[in-house]
Amino acid sequence: MNFLQVVNEAFRSMGANRLRTALTMLGIVIGITSVTLLLALGDSMQRFIGKELEALGTNMLYVFPGGSRTDERRLRNNAAPSLTMADALALNALPSLTGSAPTLQGSFKVSAGNETSSFMVFGVTPEMFKIRNWRIDQGSVFSEADVRAASRMVVIGQKVADQFFYKADPLGKSLRIENVAFQVVGVLHGEGKQIDGGNLADMVIVPITAARANLVRSPFPDNVHYVATQGKPGQNLLDAIEDIKGMLRDRHRIKVDAPDDFRVENIASFAETAAKISAGIALLLGMIGAISLVVGGIGIMNIMLVSVTERTREIGIRMAIGAKPRDVLLQFLTEAVVICLAGGVVGIALAAAAAAGITSTGKFDVFITASAILVACSFSTLVGVFFGFYPARRASKLLPVDCLRYE
Repeated sequence: MNFLQVVNEAFRSMGANRLRTALTMLGIVIGITSVTLLLALGDSMQRFIGKELEALGTNMLYVFPGGSRTDERRLRNNAAPSLTMADALALNALPSLTGSAPTLQGSFKVSAGNETSSFMVFGVTPEMFKIRNWRIDQGSVFSEADVRAASRMVVIGQKVADQFFYKADPLGKSLRIENVAFQVVGVLHGEGKQIDGGNLADMVIVPITAARANLVRSPFPDNVHYVATQGKPGQNLLDAIEDIKGMLRDRHRIKVDAPDDFRVENIASFAETAAKISAGIALLLGMIGAISLVVGGIGIMNIMLVSVTERTREIGIRMAIGAKPRDVLLQFLTEAVVICLAGGVVGIALAAAAAAGITSTGKFDVFITASAILVACSFSTLVGVFFGFYPARRASKLLPVDCLRYE
């Protein structure tokens, strides 16, 4: 028999016992569905994390007040660690940075008309929009002159605009923050998580001087909550961090043996850590799916052993008319592989349907990639060969005389 005849005979044998074949395939279907879907979930999770971190900016550096250790002498002198507007302005002069922008932030009541909600309000300079790649969908950004004048202007996210000015043009409208009127001058484009955990579409952004004059009350009028900086393209961020530390230590007059009263957070290090974690989770998900596939393979081995017993006389007749042991081996091995491949096709189809269902929710995109399909098909073939070999070899070792005598 040539290979096509062997495959045709395998399908004929499967058709003769449809229910048993379906039950045998069920384990493989579940296993392949699990492997394909879990691999797709792991891959989608990696892409999602990468996309979110890219939106934050992988060349971003954030400077926060307070070091890894507290300087007790500073506390005794009532000089708590701090960052100032002047520090941010000085960092702009560093050649390793494209710019820096100070930030004040806090949760405040925002209202328009009869609608009131609490939002995080950010007081920034126009440089922040360039550094964090915030784009404007409508209107414009307030200027440096507006910052100097502490103008009560506000740029809002799309969800904020929809909530307070539904189906109306928000530009020029008044938005009250803690009952202080601010004029809407721009609407941000898009949405997505930010480094502080907020969403771009929920942001309310005002000039930092207006935030200090009207919202954030502090006994230290020059202090800021943090400073966002951006390394120049191609610049080694470790060198940029050292430049930042050197300048701030000089400005804060910190002695050589004293700890920093600030800390610098590197978004790129977060990206590397997240990539490692997501890769590990993806591998773990694939292994969980593989376990169910192995269970399905054991089921195939059991059914094939039963099939060899039931078809003992058939094996004897085949050998009596000239079939060689390797022909019998190939016949049963092909049947096992065909069952696995058929189950694999059904499993991939179910996984694709499940992925489409998850994607349709709009919360998380899951795509079945060509690599996931290739891995699933390879697994199903290997399972068929591995778990089908023993029954096939057992069938090929039977003696024709014993087979023909079998009742």
